[in-house]
Amino acid sequence: MFVYIIRRSIAAVFLLLVVSAITFAIFFLLPRLAGGTVDQLAAQYVGKNPSKESIEAVKQNLGLDRPLYEQYGEFIKGLFVGRDFAFGPEPTHCNAPCFGYSFKRHVEVWPEMLDRLPVTASLAFGAAVVWLVSGVATGVISALRPGSFFDRLSMSVALAGVSLPMFFTGILSLALFVYGVPLFTNAYVPLTENPVKWFQGLVLPWCTLAFLYSALYARLTRAGMLETMGEDFIRTARAKGLRERVVVTRHGLRAALTPIVTIFGMDFGLLLGGAIVTETVFSYAGVGQFAYQSIVDNDLPNLLGVTMFAAFFVVFCNLVVDLVYAVIDPRVRVS
Repeated sequence: MFVYIIRRSIAAVFLLLVVSAITFAIFFLLPRLAGGTVDQLAAQYVGKNPSKESIEAVKQNLGLDRPLYEQYGEFIKGLFVGRDFAFGPEPTHCNAPCFGYSFKRHVEVWPEMLDRLPVTASLAFGAAVVWLVSGVATGVISALRPGSFFDRLSMSVALAGVSLPMFFTGILSLALFVYGVPLFTNAYVPLTENPVKWFQGLVLPWCTLAFLYSALYARLTRAGMLETMGEDFIRTARAKGLRERVVVTRHGLRAALTPIVTIFGMDFGLLLGGAIVTETVFSYAGVGQFAYQSIVDNDLPNLLGVTMFAAFFVVFCNLVVDLVYAVIDPRVRVS
């Protein structure tokens, strides 16, 4: 087990380096391959209607005219020890982990994301619990009673959940349950200030976000359970006289959880990276809304920081998934 954990951890570190290199190439190499120039890239740090002198100063001070491998080395170094930007009369220091420095807003990217992370984390954790419990439970019941009224109804609702876009269900829920019948509030209150208002403000975003994901999980769980419950080891467990609840939970559901764990790691990592649509619809100042505003403002350092932040979380969640595999299915330990 220990060797398996070490091997997966080393692979995750290597994957993080690959992801960082690809992300850096997307922002700095692809524009050049598409015909862009260093001057055009430097102009994004200056603002509207930049002068030639300011563009040239940005190129030299930020090192944009240096080889890409040197720029990438400075970027990786900044993640661990920070870096200095010679932008202006005095150098600007970016503390580690330095995901970048927004010269349009004159702030570091990482503290900005860190301030917004509690909003995104609250939204992601709560929605994950809702969609995981509701989706898996619905899928199991539907698989145990195929063709029943509950099965048909739940799969119809799941089809609607997969088909309807997030912005539509979010706006509809606001119109019905906030502005129509005011059952919920549409304001985020930190958990440390008022837990009750924190919960009330997040119930609607949780349910709206979980509606899409729980539909996917219900359909996937149902398909996995239908396949698993027909296996020989399930018939053997029943022949031994085990209770049906034990057969379903310890044998059937455990074997069907592998694909659920796989997509859960991906979905949860992406949500922590920033639920852009949900946070924008509900006007919650999380990492997702920060990414949206950076796109609108064409703030390149912010976009690069959010992209790296989301990528790191996805890789980390996949590492956790690999470790959970060893608990669910011991056969993966020797793979």
